[in-house]
Amino acid sequence: MSKYPKIGIRPTIDGRRFGVRESLEETTAELAKSVAMFLEENMRYPDGTKVECVIADQNISGAYEANLCREKFKKENVGVSITVSLSWCYGTETLDLDPHTPKAILGFNGTERPGAVYLAAALAGHNQKGYPAFSIYGKDVLDAGTKELPCDVKEKLLRFAKSGLAVAIMKDQSYLSIGGVSMGIAGSMVNDSFFQDYLGMRCEYVDMVEIERRIKLEIYDKDEYAKALAWVKANCKEGLDNNNPKVTPEQKEKEWEYVVKMALISRDLMIGNPKLAEMGFIEESNGHNAIAAGFQGQRQWTDYLPNGDFMEAILCSSFDWNGIREPYILATENDSLNGASMLFGKLLTNTAAIFCDVRTYWSPDAVKRVTGKTLEGDASNGFIHLVNSGAAALDGTGEMGKLKSFWDITPEEVDKCLKATVWSPGNKGYFRGGGFSSTFLTKGGIPFTMIRLNITKGLGPALSIAEGVSVTLPEDVHYTLNHRTDETWPTTWFAPRTTGKGAFSDVYSVMSNWGANHCALIYGHVGADFITLASILRIPVAMHNVPEDQIYRPTAWSQFGTNDLEGADYRACQNFGPIY
Repeated sequence: MSKYPKIGIRPTIDGRRFGVRESLEETTAELAKSVAMFLEENMRYPDGTKVECVIADQNISGAYEANLCREKFKKENVGVSITVSLSWCYGTETLDLDPHTPKAILGFNGTERPGAVYLAAALAGHNQKGYPAFSIYGKDVLDAGTKELPCDVKEKLLRFAKSGLAVAIMKDQSYLSIGGVSMGIAGSMVNDSFFQDYLGMRCEYVDMVEIERRIKLEIYDKDEYAKALAWVKANCKEGLDNNNPKVTPEQKEKEWEYVVKMALISRDLMIGNPKLAEMGFIEESNGHNAIAAGFQGQRQWTDYLPNGDFMEAILCSSFDWNGIREPYILATENDSLNGASMLFGKLLTNTAAIFCDVRTYWSPDAVKRVTGKTLEGDASNGFIHLVNSGAAALDGTGEMGKLKSFWDITPEEVDKCLKATVWSPGNKGYFRGGGFSSTFLTKGGIPFTMIRLNITKGLGPALSIAEGVSVTLPEDVHYTLNHRTDETWPTTWFAPRTTGKGAFSDVYSVMSNWGANHCALIYGHVGADFITLASILRIPVAMHNVPEDQIYRPTAWSQFGTNDLEGADYRACQNFGPIY
């Protein structure tokens, strides 16, 4: 992305001159600077650069100064708005009225000046005008002149800012559909209206034959191809070949050459490549401005040509032949809704997203029957087998100890991930054209959040969220269970945290209520961040196991009910509708 959106800070002030405004000018400006400094020190864009904040040139007391601020923010590419105030200000006269900008208001909790009164008045104005905003209000009363932001205020600032920035970054980007519908999977029926209305994104479409065309006509960087192939030969160990007859060394050599070219070309299709322009392919050099993409693969492609598993796995990882870098989003089977879920996770956490099939629920009784063993620890109540048909980001091995932002990853950790992964020749029962599947087992004890976007006719999109942990099974138990599916595919044994209620009554209920056959696995217990993001996008949350005290949505949601938060969420999202 050439130019990331910035966070705008709007200091508001009581406009009464001859004493009142003058007494607040400096401290109000200092509060704005404190918020900007905190966010810039604690947030980064997906490319690793520090987030930029823009502060209005003057404190805002009314419509004139509010408009000056609006004009500055427009020039500075501000995509998220935070209003801050120490005192009473004139509510609707100072509001940010941009309908597409995520908004929050920080009201100082003090008794000398009624910042909380302005906060309540301004939020009421936002709600009445239909521009929901988040309330940031510390629990404890502070003394006038306090410069340090309280911990609870910092937490809300970060949660809102991360979610708001994710919304702003997605706007005007593209989802690139490489191919069409894969095996009747609903998520690969790309819903143009969803991406446009809810995310502000366009959808771009390319037939899979474009990859074959570029391979045949050599429309790729040949120097990079040579570098990539040498890196693959040095770092990508081949795994078990369960095919009969076995794939010959000569055929595997050809397939490696082909899948490496697929990876280069798919990346170029997404983001472009100036090298292609130097080669005379100016149109191809532009790419499709795609922040996420999907590859159909099955079956028209994979029945004939090598599968996309290597391409999908390596592009979604935080490293390749060019070193450690920002991971891409490339969804298996062109499941655009899982691609959007992966994108949400990447933007909120700045870590790689893992594409998974939600394949099997293993109950303790079923495991005991099959293996003779009793489950213990995190797995004691059963678990879900998350396994994709051959492609998952290598960060998902867990060899880094946790999934990290790419700027925190070391070469030694990359080496561990590569050594923990083997590349098995594709199962010819599924992939007649060959290719290679990434084979690894995720280490246990890693906190993850499983998410999925679904679309229901008459309702629209809804988000499912399940926090949990990866589990380590005894080696013989893993071997027995994993061999009942395809052992050449990447496996994560996942135990969601159960609550004894609703969709989280037990692990079986989580599996039973999950809305599709795929999920995105995101590092950390970040369900609360997804709930905040979903509320900005007006996407209701269908199921989650996030503690109630961590739920953070615009204050308007409370007007739709406070006892049944799930029902209120659905009503609020329906009332306000998609932001674009």
